[in-house]
Amino acid sequence: MLAWLEQFLVRYPELALFLVIAAGYWIGSFRIGTFSLGPVTGALFAGLAVGDFAHVPVSGMTKSFLFLLFLFGVGYLVGPQFVQTMKRDGLKPMLLAVVVCLTGLATAIAVAKVLRLDPGFAAGLMSGALSQSAAMGTATDAINGLAIPDAQRALFVSHVAVADAVTYIFGYAGVILFVTQIAPALLKIDLRAEALKLEQALGVTRSKPGLASAWRKFELRAYLLEEHSPLVGVTVAAAEARIPDHRLFIHRIRRGERLLEADSGTVLAAGDLVALSAPRQLIVEWIGPRAAEVEDRELLDIPLISVDVMLINPKLAGMTLEAASRESWARAVYLRSLSRGGQEIPVAAGIALQRGDLLRIVGPEPIVQTAAKSIGAVVAPSTSIDFIVMGLAIFFGGLAGVLLSFSVGGVTISLSTSVGTLLAGLLVGSLRTRYPLFGQIPDGAISLMTSLGLAAFVGLTGIHAGPIFLSALREAGIGLLLGGMAVTLLPQIVGFCFGHFVLRMNPILLLGGLTGSQTVTAAMAALQERAGSPVPVLGYTPAYPVANILLTTWGSIIVAVFA
Repeated sequence: MLAWLEQFLVRYPELALFLVIAAGYWIGSFRIGTFSLGPVTGALFAGLAVGDFAHVPVSGMTKSFLFLLFLFGVGYLVGPQFVQTMKRDGLKPMLLAVVVCLTGLATAIAVAKVLRLDPGFAAGLMSGALSQSAAMGTATDAINGLAIPDAQRALFVSHVAVADAVTYIFGYAGVILFVTQIAPALLKIDLRAEALKLEQALGVTRSKPGLASAWRKFELRAYLLEEHSPLVGVTVAAAEARIPDHRLFIHRIRRGERLLEADSGTVLAAGDLVALSAPRQLIVEWIGPRAAEVEDRELLDIPLISVDVMLINPKLAGMTLEAASRESWARAVYLRSLSRGGQEIPVAAGIALQRGDLLRIVGPEPIVQTAAKSIGAVVAPSTSIDFIVMGLAIFFGGLAGVLLSFSVGGVTISLSTSVGTLLAGLLVGSLRTRYPLFGQIPDGAISLMTSLGLAAFVGLTGIHAGPIFLSALREAGIGLLLGGMAVTLLPQIVGFCFGHFVLRMNPILLLGGLTGSQTVTAAMAALQERAGSPVPVLGYTPAYPVANILLTTWGSIIVAVFA
């Protein structure tokens, strides 16, 4: 039975790949606390197992195709946020990411020199210890470009997967340990208390309603204005301003048999029925006891829509949510959620907007459409992919990567097709903030490109390395594991000192920035859990795109250094 299965996998390598992907996602689904291998590393271990069991042939073109799709998808995803990290509050996390990534590269080179590692082991040490699996791809691309015998080239590529598998687990767990345990102890802070202080500074409230909750949860109700009501005889604008700390709006008025659309100058009269929207808690605790609620279906029959809008207007970039809520177009519009680079951002008065942010707004249809035009462009659900832009971007990006090269310390380094494709995705993604209809690719397609593309590429790398995994592991020895621990922790320590003593960052934003600087999303989630707050993401989001690009590029550089 086993012999038949081995022959089957060798004869049908495409089916072996699907088996590896499925097994990888299954392995990656297991959790110990907040730690899990994830589908990519799961696919690597599954590939190593399958490759050790059967010598499955691996297509180099298939690996490159999948990896280029992944790199373009990553660039496309982080492009809208990349330029913004260089401005305003994103500058400190960006500098932090640069320092951490440079320290990681320098440490990996030093450790690999001490251990006398070949280019493959050195690249795998760096990719695993810095938990950046994409660096395996750029390193493989660089190794394939070396002027060495084919057998030596194949051995080096195999060593990348071996070293990554050995160092990755601590590369992931080490960052979680540092940001949730070691760094808070060094800072002598209580994470929950410190996160609460930052929330209060930003305007996030947990126990009482404020701008954040007013923009997220609201009700539309109808009330009768009796003769003794303090709103009788005042304008709609004055009535809405009576509760300045909350977003309350009057939408319609029934006066006798007539339905009137409420504008700011309309004067309210006794006997009017008004349709108003406000936070649910405000209606229950403040309005309900003071006014008689009525049921009037026609009055309340206001068409409401919810849309996702990408922020393009440069006048709003850098403006806080509190300031934006006072804009004329924001009347009767509520913000349901705010996301940046695929990460949910807490909605609070002090949060500054950035170009490329995705805002989900809700309200009456004509008002929302007007507000959307003032913010940017509506991102409507779409199933179409601009294959022309995607194909040409990958082609010309790869071409530029091959043609462009530079010298560092006498070593000539080419950008390579992989880095060129990453930069092309970055360019197309950033252009979306100016031209939303350019190069449209649905979120689902990007998710498929980034998740399946990398998992399949790493799985194929594991299959390729499987036959020599155990012998290479014996050759590398315990030094590889210990060296990987140093490569993981030293950048965190240097980044911590730089962020705390030089940049003087807020402790919570510093810890969030450290997780983004080594692209460990699980560490950010663990930090949020320990802090009992979502605010660490504000340090994570500016650092993540910078680190993603730099750490991916390091794969090419470390191979060039050791070649």
